[in-house]
Amino acid sequence: MDPLQHVSTAADAARQTLDSAWNAVFLGSPAWAWAAAGVTALLVFLLLMAFRALVMGRLKGPAERKPRGAAEIGLRIVRATSAFTLFTVAVVVGLQQLNLSVKVEHGLRIAMSIILGLQALAWGRQGVEIAIEQVLARKHGPDGKPDPTVLTALTPIRFVSMVVLLSIITLIVLDNAGVNVTALVAGLGIGGLAVALAAQKILGDLFGAVSIVLDKPFVVGDFIVVGTQMGTVETIGMKTTRLRALSGEQLVFPNADLLASRIQNFQRMQERRVVFGFGLTYDTPADGIRRTDEIVKRAIEKQGRTRFDRCHFKAFGASSLDFECVYYVLTSDFNAYMDIQQAVNLEVLEALKAEGIQFAFPTQTVYEYKMGGAGSTRGATHS
Repeated sequence: MDPLQHVSTAADAARQTLDSAWNAVFLGSPAWAWAAAGVTALLVFLLLMAFRALVMGRLKGPAERKPRGAAEIGLRIVRATSAFTLFTVAVVVGLQQLNLSVKVEHGLRIAMSIILGLQALAWGRQGVEIAIEQVLARKHGPDGKPDPTVLTALTPIRFVSMVVLLSIITLIVLDNAGVNVTALVAGLGIGGLAVALAAQKILGDLFGAVSIVLDKPFVVGDFIVVGTQMGTVETIGMKTTRLRALSGEQLVFPNADLLASRIQNFQRMQERRVVFGFGLTYDTPADGIRRTDEIVKRAIEKQGRTRFDRCHFKAFGASSLDFECVYYVLTSDFNAYMDIQQAVNLEVLEALKAEGIQFAFPTQTVYEYKMGGAGSTRGATHS
């Protein structure tokens, strides 16, 4: 055979083989259609990645100039968009050119739903974190750091938000997969009710923590009294609140029980009302009793951070002339109150002593009758 004819025959055979492979049908579409779909998917993916990089570049500058603004929120959402999700979208766009079977299209739809569901979960997580950061930015403690009470309460809120979001996305994915979500939701509702009844105490404490943060009957660092127990709030947890008692031990209260109790919060006290009394001897002259009022008033007003209210000769006691005095300490600090009360007591003591007025102490007068031969005698003794 002529060499040229041999080469021509081989070329024709190769062309036929190539044509046959090019037109070979795979999953209902020829190979050339699959190649076109691949090129389309690649171009779409590159365009999406370029657009993502462009948007991030435009938002980066404004986000740095204004933290927690709209630009930063948008930047974080775009960053949360994964390249795999964009690749999946590009592949789906490319596959639209193919003539796929119903079964293959159903499988692709399920895969696409799962991937987009995971991406939606990532977006939702970023949304929850952004909302939490916005709350923390407005809630600072005295030291400028985020309020630890708010941090504690945001933990269950973050958890519940993610569970709800995951449940919604799961139901959407299952619905796209052809699952009857109506029956599933009904079953989950019954199961959820059973779980809620079994864990109602835990759930009560959990929502109690949220209520404490939202209503703020107390915060970490407050000194509170609950029934007969008292102490400084150390932590507000998801289930319990812990106090440090004055004697040093730790007191643990379930949140639900704590909210059901009457709470006295001394940290919210703007001023402290002080009532104290003393007694003078019965031999104190009336003029000395009148001067006692002025002595006490001067002693209180001399201290500063006080507001005198009244001082009265209250009653005739069993062994004293009883006085009751009232004033206000213009601070909630207990140590400051005790320092002021001590100073007032010393001032009153020294002033009354200078006036010759004596404090009373419990005394009794006992009368004795003696019967003698020459008559009776009577005497009195004091004790």
